[in-house]
Amino acid sequence: MERRFAGKVALVTGATTGIGQATAVRLASEGALVAVNRKPDLDADETLGLIKAAGGQAFDVAADMRDPKQVRAMVAAVAKRGGRLDYVVSNAAINPFMPWDQTSDEAFDNLFETNVRGAWVVCTEGARQMIAEGHGGAIVMISSISAHVGAPTQVAYCGTKGAISMLGKALGAVLGKHGIRVNVIEPGAVQTNMSAGLLDDPPALKYYQERIALGRIGKPSELAASIAFLLSDDASYVTSAALLVDAGFIVNAEL
Repeated sequence: MERRFAGKVALVTGATTGIGQATAVRLASEGALVAVNRKPDLDADETLGLIKAAGGQAFDVAADMRDPKQVRAMVAAVAKRGGRLDYVVSNAAINPFMPWDQTSDEAFDNLFETNVRGAWVVCTEGARQMIAEGHGGAIVMISSISAHVGAPTQVAYCGTKGAISMLGKALGAVLGKHGIRVNVIEPGAVQTNMSAGLLDDPPALKYYQERIALGRIGKPSELAASIAFLLSDDASYVTSAALLVDAGFIVNAEL
């Protein structure tokens, strides 16, 4: 595989499963030294093993995305260990699938602290590090089609993803002068641990398959390929963009 990221250092949050894991493996296989973020009570052994098998290099860094102090310390630790920081992939998120009228204040706060504030802190702290180093860089924030369409059991989650899409666009606008590109990926239905509770339900799976133009659920590796593109020099003239990677779900559902 082409080594587009040789000599670069990347931080991927929420990298123990799903899209984050696939992205960490993809970037490492293309030459990046990858910092694999995990929750403090989890391990990153599976992701690190996959990276090693792919011939890549990585190390794990623990941080609870709800805690700004932990996130800032993580960014500093990655830059110190890697000697630099070139890329941030803000992927860590939760989706408890709760109807709006069963969403407590505590649950709402937990969603926004994890999905929005955590993403804000890791991206802005990463940007500060890149600015201090003076070499530019690239950031990709993971949003969702839920930034565009509502769902009965994901109302608060939709709010977090709408925020991510706009934060990414706005950050790209202000960080361009520092040579830092910021883009957003908006995935559709992808088979991950987070989506399992939804896609393992036959009626729900049928609903999505019938409305996805390509007729199938996505794979994390397919999202990782899009993320790698936006980080790479192949996207050197792309910033403040939100890329729908939904296999035509939204447009097909509207026909």
